[in-house]
Amino acid sequence: MLYQFHEFNRSLLHPLVQWADAGSRLFTDPISPLAHTPFAQRIAAGYELMYRIGKDYEKPAFDITSTLIKDKEVGIIEEVATSLPFCRLLHFKKDLSNKEFAALKQPTVLLVAPLSGHHSTLLRDTVRGLLPDHDVYITDWTDARMVPSSAGPFHLHDYIYYVQAFIRLLGPDLHVISVCQPTVPVLAAISLMATDKDSHMPKSMTMMGGPIDPRKSPTEVNNLATDKPFSWFENTVIYSVPANYPGFGRMVYPGFLQHAGFVAMNPSRHAQSHWDFYMHLREGDNESAEGHRKFYDEYNAVLDMPAEYYLETIKTVFQDFSLPQGTWEVEGKLVRPQDIKTVALFTIEGELDDISGPGQTKAAHDLCSSIPKAKKQHFTADKCGHYGIFSGRRWREIICPKIATFIKDNA
Repeated sequence: MLYQFHEFNRSLLHPLVQWADAGSRLFTDPISPLAHTPFAQRIAAGYELMYRIGKDYEKPAFDITSTLIKDKEVGIIEEVATSLPFCRLLHFKKDLSNKEFAALKQPTVLLVAPLSGHHSTLLRDTVRGLLPDHDVYITDWTDARMVPSSAGPFHLHDYIYYVQAFIRLLGPDLHVISVCQPTVPVLAAISLMATDKDSHMPKSMTMMGGPIDPRKSPTEVNNLATDKPFSWFENTVIYSVPANYPGFGRMVYPGFLQHAGFVAMNPSRHAQSHWDFYMHLREGDNESAEGHRKFYDEYNAVLDMPAEYYLETIKTVFQDFSLPQGTWEVEGKLVRPQDIKTVALFTIEGELDDISGPGQTKAAHDLCSSIPKAKKQHFTADKCGHYGIFSGRRWREIICPKIATFIKDNA
């Protein structure tokens, strides 16, 4: 009933949220008489803060319309390469009508986004950084509450099969990049393909900040999964989708619970951020206020995860450590990273990562024992947290160029 109560509460607050939005506009719009009254800026700031705390956050757009190649602007067309019930494969297709780029051939990259709460747009900066030198595709996972129950369940092994389908569609001259959660199923997908001697093996795999072996430098996220019994997750965080969504009746781990967990990890920082936002509005610092809006438009937009996928991930990855233990079977087939021989491996970690601690991603090197040392690389980004390895200045200036060089060397 928690999900239903959440929806009832959301509907109940909707008029108040709209009233706060209208109040903010009345005290800021130049043609409104109220905008010229004393303390108008303070009142408007309070209204907008109330509005943003209570509003619904829809899935953001990638909003990537162009990139630079050789200092020249090239248009980007976002198209759906293929679509499955729980995921769309998006292609950021370049407009190469310019004769100078007509024969341009760039390495194809499959960027596997996390299915762990946020939308794939969280990797917007990752896509932007890769676009000048690569032909980029990304997995755009569907909010489980929007998938009709008739589509059936979505298990952890389905995630693996989706990744394999995308690799076969785009391969064999393909480079796979996985960020955070998907490093585990991506490694499993490629391992199973290697065991089967699949002809569509990618050229390289880059794994960034993922829980390959969560036993190394365990974080608060890891501890939560190990401190609670599996039954706690089954009985406490799994709910059915209400009747006002296409996925009515589907069992999910709701996005609003995930968001509450994100905030609970650092509540004081979020409280301070909202107070700073209010002060920036009061002082007319629109640039800083807009930065807050952009961050929380993304951070507060969450999706529901299929219950079976979420629970299997908790047990397989964070409780049983099946991948590093060598005991993971996918529908009767043992996952054997040691069977990978031809795919180059690059692991990337952040020194200050509080989601996937240092050493968790690097563990892939020991598991992929048959890959020649010449085809293996590891990089730890100094003074870099989890989000910093795929977004922000360090990503653009340090990490992305290293990935580009790695892909070029293994093309």
